[in-house]
Amino acid sequence: MPRVWLGFGGNLGHVGATIDAAIDKLAGGGLRLLARSADYETPPWGKTDQPNFVNAVARFDTALDPHAVLALALRTEAELGRQRREKWGPRVIDIDILVYEGIDLDEPNLSLPHPYIRDRAFVLVPLAEIDPDMIIAGEPLAHLIQHLDITALNRLPPRR
Repeated sequence: MPRVWLGFGGNLGHVGATIDAAIDKLAGGGLRLLARSADYETPPWGKTDQPNFVNAVARFDTALDPHAVLALALRTEAELGRQRREKWGPRVIDIDILVYEGIDLDEPNLSLPHPYIRDRAFVLVPLAEIDPDMIIAGEPLAHLIQHLDITALNRLPPRR
């Protein structure tokens, strides 16, 4: 069964609880959780005049193809109150497909690995927490992280 890595984030409401709810909904829709990183408080990326985000990464097994995973993620975001008002703006929840095992895509609505994965410490650091030996587009994860400023990431204590 293929593995898929998803990134979660938000900066409105109780984001940690919303990420947990998203993971539960995804599990009910055809994904099986294998690992979840801690939550990380991170500064906004892209549009910086907004509150800090909480981000996490999770690894799943799935029989769904990448397009079905994307549809499930978008449906889950909508069910949890996501409203798309502005690119990179404040949000209750954001779910990104980061990597789908064995698949590279470059389509208008889906690119795999995620097109910004190499630039986002808030993705790579939690990803390294659950899969430190991962290779992304031929490059070791540890090497990608070395080129990023990770000083602003704050690993949050467990909520439970």
